[in-house]
This record gives sequence, structure tokens and C-alpha cells, in this order.
Amino acid sequence: MSKNECRIPSVQDIRIAVIGLGYVGLPLARLFSTRYPTIGYDLNKTRVEELMQGHDTTLEVADSLLQQALSNGFRCTSSIDDIKECNFYIVAVPTPVDENNRPDLQPLWGASESVGKVISAGDIVVYESTVYPGVTEEECIPVIERVSGLRFNQDFFAGYSPERINPGDKEHTVEKIKKVTSGSTPEIADLVDEVYRSVLINGTHKAPSIRVAEASKIIENSQRDVNIAFMNELAKIFNAMGIDTHDVIEAASSKWNFIKLSPGLVGGHCISVDPYYLIQKAQVYGVLPRVMFSARRLNDGMGDYVANQTIKAMNLRGVRVKDARVLILGITFKENCPDVRNTKIVDIYHTLREYTADITIFDPWADPSHIEEEYGILIQNKGIENLYGQYDAVILAVAHSAFNELNVREFLRNPSEGVVYDVKGVLPKEMVDARL
Repeated sequence: MSKNECRIPSVQDIRIAVIGLGYVGLPLARLFSTRYPTIGYDLNKTRVEELMQGHDTTLEVADSLLQQALSNGFRCTSSIDDIKECNFYIVAVPTPVDENNRPDLQPLWGASESVGKVISAGDIVVYESTVYPGVTEEECIPVIERVSGLRFNQDFFAGYSPERINPGDKEHTVEKIKKVTSGSTPEIADLVDEVYRSVLINGTHKAPSIRVAEASKIIENSQRDVNIAFMNELAKIFNAMGIDTHDVIEAASSKWNFIKLSPGLVGGHCISVDPYYLIQKAQVYGVLPRVMFSARRLNDGMGDYVANQTIKAMNLRGVRVKDARVLILGITFKENCPDVRNTKIVDIYHTLREYTADITIFDPWADPSHIEEEYGILIQNKGIENLYGQYDAVILAVAHSAFNELNVREFLRNPSEGVVYDVKGVLPKEMVDARL
């Protein structure tokens, strides 16, 4: 088919398929369904069945919103034939790293193969997955060309609009997030921008190229990783000096241009993963990203640091560490969210296991069966009142709102001698023995 025979759809003719119905894809698909005919596609049949019954286990889309969308024509499927009539494909699949922290593009390649099987002349594919600059055009598009037999920027077109979903955040929801957009030609860039802008309250920022859009996303999370690493390094320094880091931050925050951040564990699917994509690509160009690499190494070690600081506090208070009973409150990677991807609480657990097997993890947001399958760890998520008065040490690891009203010292066997370690720095100072 020649370029002249390729008809690009107008906004009025857009029919959307979102590929990947996780934390990013489902909220996006639900939003687009308010304006365009939209189908969500996912390989996980169980996930699709749950969604079609009107429930999102990630809790990113409220059941009422999902059920309303379904009643208005939105549907989810695991059959690729169901998305053949679409003309605007959005790929929102994970971009993980392997055991050596190298980018794993398998999900993207697989999604691109799926697109290649259904894409037609004039269609557009937009990637949302976080990648290093060049992945869309160098890794994904060739797969679509090979599978479909169509030619890029002649028979089909592409765009990139990096996801900005913040799991568990009910304030910065997808319709309120300003999105970066881009396209493979000026005409397509305008069309992609118009489609996204039509459903977003705060509009869009149209980047000059796909590579710029890709780069903008990956530095968002890399910047946060570096900033948190600096605060974690300060916490280590001040802890060694016997100075409360949070007191220092409060004092420094009195200056108008001080950026107030806190130390903490860096887990999840973005900040703890995305920098590795840019680190690897930078080295291909002969640049060694020392700051980013050091930040990653420091942040990856904070779970082990917290565990050892807890052990130190126990020793100082005369609490026998060997075979001690320890309670960890929280295992998700962030508060008020069931997401446990790459959670660093697991690192705390494994370090403590070198000293005691008597460790209880309680998290009202986490699914025990999922934790056992993913990490081989047994947890509890109900009956917290049954845990009072049983432990030698308590670690508040996640600041779930459900923990706000707890007097965590009541979990100790001896409240005057046991240890409370506050990872998040949210408990009253008089209640804790040590904090990050």
C-alpha cells in the first residue's frame, strides 16, 4: 500500500485498544472509554474476568467507575481478535529489569507482536511503558513491521506518551495528570496530542520527538531516585552521629529554597527500576552515569540497613536478638496501596531472618496469597488486635493510614524494654526508639 492510500483516522473516528490492564492500562482505558469506543486487552484471563465482573483488584479504578464504564460499552478481553477493528493502539505493559538489573524488553516485544497481528493501514500505536530513548522506534516498531508486513510512517504510525500513574494516589488521578505526548510525524504528533488532550483536565505537553518524550519520562524517576538517595545518605551520616535526621530536615526546611524530602525505602515498579534503563543506554554511548548508579546502589541497600539498625537498637536496649519475636507493620511498597512490586520490606525481612525465624508481617492492604506466591513469605492481613503484647521489636515499615491510631508499643511484650523502629518517621518521637 502506498502512502497515498493510507488514510489516517480523524479524532471522531478513533477506536481505542489499550494493551495491558495493570496499574497504568486500566485507569487509562476507563478514562478513554468516556469519550471513545474502547477495549482493554490483557493476556491474563483471570484479570479480564474480574474486570468484566466490575472489580479491580489493584484498587486503582473504583468499582463504581468501572461498572459505569462497562454499562456504557467499555469491555475487556483476552482475545486478540476483539481488537482488530480498533485503529489507535496504546501499549501499557511493564518494563522490568532482570536479576542483573538489565532492561527486560520481553513484555514490550510481546505486546508489539500482538499489535502487529491486528494493525491495519493508517492505524496508530502509542507506547506508554517507561523505556530509554530509542526503544519505541528501534525495538518496538521493527517488530510490528515484521509481523504486519506494513511500513512505518508509510502504512502505520507511532507515538509515545509516558505513563504518569501514581499507584494509590487518589488526588493525582489519570484524568488530572498533565501528559507528555509525541508522534512519529508532525501530523501524527498533533493527532496523538488531540486525542489525549480531549480526556485530560490539565492538558498535555507535546514533545518535539518520540525520543525526547521517552527521555523525559525516565529522568522524572531517575531524579527522584537520586534525591532520595541523598536523603538516605544523610540519614546514615546523622544516625552515626546520634542526630535525628528528621529534626535536621525540619530545621533546614525553614529556608525558602530548601527542597524538603525524607529518607526512605525505594521500591515499586518505577523509581527502583527505571534508572537502570538509562544507565545501560548511557554506557552504550560511552558515558558512565556515576551519580545514578551510586544512587541505585545506595537505595537498594536501605532494607538491609533498616534491619541492621533495628538489631543495633535491640542490642543497645539489652533485647536478645537471637530468636527474638519481631513484628513488621506493612509490606506493600507504599502506603494505602496493595502494590507489592519490588518492595524493599522483603529485604528487611530476609536480613532479620539471619537472626530469628519468629517474624510476623501484618499488612491490611496486601493479599497473603499473592505475597506467598511472589516472595514465599507468609503474612497476615486481618486480626491485628490478636498481636498485642507478643513482640520484642516492632518495625513500622509502611505508613498505611490504618496504622495511624495504633499505639505500636502495645505490641511489645515489655513496652518499657522492647524496640520500636519507625522507617517512615510518622510516629510520635516519644513512641519510638530509633527511626530512619
